[in-house]
Amino acid sequence: MDTEKYLLRIGFDGPATPTLETLNRIHRRHLLSVPFENLTIHSGGRVELELQCLYDKIVNQRRGGFCYENNGLFSWLLSQLGFEITVLSAQVKNRITRVYGPPFDHLVVMVMLEGQRWLCDVGFVAGFEIPISLETEDSQKQEHGVFRVRCEGETLFLEMAVEDQTEGKSEEMGWTGLYKFTLQPRQREDFLAMCLYHQTSPSSIFYCKSLCSLLLPNGRVTYLGHKFMVTSFPSEVGGPISKTTQEISDKEIPELLREAFGIELPSPIIPKDEVIIPPPSIY
Repeated sequence: MDTEKYLLRIGFDGPATPTLETLNRIHRRHLLSVPFENLTIHSGGRVELELQCLYDKIVNQRRGGFCYENNGLFSWLLSQLGFEITVLSAQVKNRITRVYGPPFDHLVVMVMLEGQRWLCDVGFVAGFEIPISLETEDSQKQEHGVFRVRCEGETLFLEMAVEDQTEGKSEEMGWTGLYKFTLQPRQREDFLAMCLYHQTSPSSIFYCKSLCSLLLPNGRVTYLGHKFMVTSFPSEVGGPISKTTQEISDKEIPELLREAFGIELPSPIIPKDEVIIPPPSIY
């Protein structure tokens, strides 16, 4: 790996020593520079998890990827910079069934720094911008969200604070689960079967919808099917989040991907936005 080229790809400058400050900066720069996207699946390709393939795609071709790709390559970068990393398996909470997915549904990374454990995830849209401490169950406030890690035995639950929609409690905050995980070390190869599942199953958002999303300093831009959405974060804590949606044609999509995400696809994209078939609730 050419670490300097990788760091240049994400707009990181300065010393890359293995410290918490460096980890925070690299994590946020990655989210601001590398899109979360599954366009390979919808342009005639197949996602490959070999590290050199991921490096070529994300660094050389200036593409993005979904969790197995973005976090898989990010974990390699961190290890090359001298960080002590562990790949972990997570199970995402399904928005339709409200249950957690199967093992290896999501790939995340744990970093050990001076005896402290930190959760890193640059492959999840509704996630945190800087690493989350695994040493506390207290809430952890970030610029655009409040998170916590709740423990039940050996299982940890990543949760995000949300406004309670119950009548009479509109100003109170509740917690919604994002995903659960354990600290059992995994290998990148362990995720191959679920990576294939997400490319072929009508129960996976990645198969049913062509999408691309990128964090901005004050919001997010997202392409999905024939829609382009711009989300603006509030300037003040607790303010409303604004969102605009624009319908786009097949002919407009390539230019949109170039201008909004810096992506040039090698093959034409087939836009897709189908209904996701809920998976069996067996986990």
